[in-house]
Amino acid sequence: MVRWERGRTHFLGTEQEAVDALLERLRAPVDELPSAPWNGWSLSTDKDAYLQHASRLLDHVQRGDVYEVNYCVERKAHLPERDPHAAFTRASQRTQAPFAAFHAWDGRYTICLSPERFLWTAEGRVHCEPMKGTRRRVSDPVADRAVAMDLANDPKERAENIMATDVVRNDLSRVAAQGSVVVPELCGIRSTGAVHQMVSRVEARLADGRAPFDAVLSAFPMASMTGAPKHRAMDLIDLHEDQRRGLFSGTMGWCDGVGDLDLNVVIRTVEYDARTGDARLVTGSALTAACDPEHEWEECTLKANSVIEALNDAGA
Repeated sequence: MVRWERGRTHFLGTEQEAVDALLERLRAPVDELPSAPWNGWSLSTDKDAYLQHASRLLDHVQRGDVYEVNYCVERKAHLPERDPHAAFTRASQRTQAPFAAFHAWDGRYTICLSPERFLWTAEGRVHCEPMKGTRRRVSDPVADRAVAMDLANDPKERAENIMATDVVRNDLSRVAAQGSVVVPELCGIRSTGAVHQMVSRVEARLADGRAPFDAVLSAFPMASMTGAPKHRAMDLIDLHEDQRRGLFSGTMGWCDGVGDLDLNVVIRTVEYDARTGDARLVTGSALTAACDPEHEWEECTLKANSVIEALNDAGA
């Protein structure tokens, strides 16, 4: 365990060899790699295939099997000798992603520029923040406010967000004290980096005998990345997506000494293998009865481009 306290780092553990190995890795110099763009991505699912899958999924919506399903597509690239450390540091500064995260293990890296929090707990309460609805920001302040207002008032985006919020309410009700589940914020707008996002907030008090991890078990996988009803949406995702999600749409975060958590949603994320130079980026959007699949395709592209542009601006 590592603890940061008053500007100092403390390594806690009984295995001195493990502590020494960790210290050696942290002290080792990081090789500087030449700058190169993060371009050259190819789609695993092209637009025609996307629209075909979307049409089949919307048939399920029309039949009432699901009301909403989050459908995702994958991009891959071969990018040898990139610097993931520099890319994450600079890209997170550029995007101001509030729930960014970085993970490195044996030459494999996760560069996560997430704008979305999944769940956090404190003093016996649990908070979830489902995010559905995205708009690209513009440079003119007046026009940018108009874009945010358009998102806030879009009936289709509000419907998607409210459906995800209702799934979260149901998830948390299984571990919450009776009558404690509330929605203090519905369809709020958060603006960071290159995009506006629609976010709601659900809170509850954990029932007696329930711990923060019980809240994770009840709410994972998160409603914003699955659909409603959740389990039927997950079945359809497995059937129609052309890739396994893996870490994407999972969660990264921290847990403190008393068990409280703060966890993100793994979106806007590049998975990079420095040993092979292979990179992977998955993005998605929600399909509902009111959606336009062409627009949802564009939203997937917007989300992917926001990550690629951030990495390229990082100069890594």
